[in-house]
Amino acid sequence: MDQNLETLIRERAYEIWTSRGCVHGQADQHWLAAEREFLTASTATLSSKIASQKKRPSPARSKITKTLARAG
Repeated sequence: MDQNLETLIRERAYEIWTSRGCVHGQADQHWLAAEREFLTASTATLSSKIASQKKRPSPARSKITKTLARAG
């Protein structure tokens, strides 16, 4: 795991632990919750990048589509 990502997850897990009253014995749950947050955020970012790439037609395809539309 990337050291920077691990540090971010550790810090977020600590925030979760403190927000839930510093109850001991739930470190695994806090770590997994923090990992889930980062995974969800990165997945959403990746999905939006892919979606934006799909929305933009390539210039070559656009010309072909226009040519076919005129011919039809």
